[in-house]
This record gives sequence, C-alpha cells and structure tokens, in this order.
Amino acid sequence: MDKLATANTAKHRNTTILVVEDNADQWFIIRWALQQRFPEVDAIWMSDAHQTMHYLDACTQDMRELPRLILLDLYLPQREIGWSLLQFIKTHHLYRELPVIVLSQSADIEDIKESYFYRGNSYIVKPSGYEKWLECFTYFRHYWWDAVTLPKFTE
Repeated sequence: MDKLATANTAKHRNTTILVVEDNADQWFIIRWALQQRFPEVDAIWMSDAHQTMHYLDACTQDMRELPRLILLDLYLPQREIGWSLLQFIKTHHLYRELPVIVLSQSADIEDIKESYFYRGNSYIVKPSGYEKWLECFTYFRHYWWDAVTLPKFTE
C-alpha cells in the first residue's frame, strides 16, 4: 500500500457510509463490495425512508456520528419515496451537506434529471454482478475518498 493510500485509510477510520437499500439481496452485494474497497469504513444499512430519518436524527446527538456519504437507492420501492427522502436530506439544516449518491437500476433520463433536481450529488446506475460492483467502487473510492474533500461534522 502506498503512502497516500495509507494516509487516506487512516484518515477515514471509524467513518460510516449509510446505505439506504430496500432489497436485502442488493444490500448483501453492496456490503461485500464495500468491505473489499473500503475496509476501514463501517457500512450501515437502512431499508426504508423512515428508518433512515430516525437514524440520522439519532446521529445529531453527536454530529461526528453522521455518515460520511449516503448511498441512496432511488426506488424504495417507488421512486417518489427515494426522491422524498433525498429532498428531506438536502433541505434539512443539519444533513444538507452530506453527499448523497443515488443508486438505481434505472437509466431513465427522467429519473436521473429528477435526482439531480433534488440535489443528489451523483447518480449511479447499479452495476450487474459482484465484479462490476467492485469495479464501480474502485472508481467511487478514488473520487469520493481520495480526490474530493468532504465537510467534517463536529459538535
């Protein structure tokens, strides 16, 4: 491991990525791919919008508990629920700076445009198969972990 990778691993230790995904099979694949590409990060799974809002609310007791990133499945199971949750996060005075990456099986241009309209930071069409997830998270890690400087939340 090179010096930069070592420094970034240490920098992100005890950090969480919140995954909002209503399909347990998809969560299983995402979790394993995240463990391979983000071994120093805890992936937290929420399966619906209400659970996610309660989790984020609980994190406000100690702002350092807020996730570093949120991976949000658009269809929870309807896209309107995903957009509603995205809008809630992006308009909330404490959560709006959290990067939200929308994940979806859909490559529909309207889904993509609407996700950006509600201030999603990125839109990723879900890869098919574990190897494609690993490849996706390799690029994802390079951009969101190594290249981008994200805000820090402190109490």
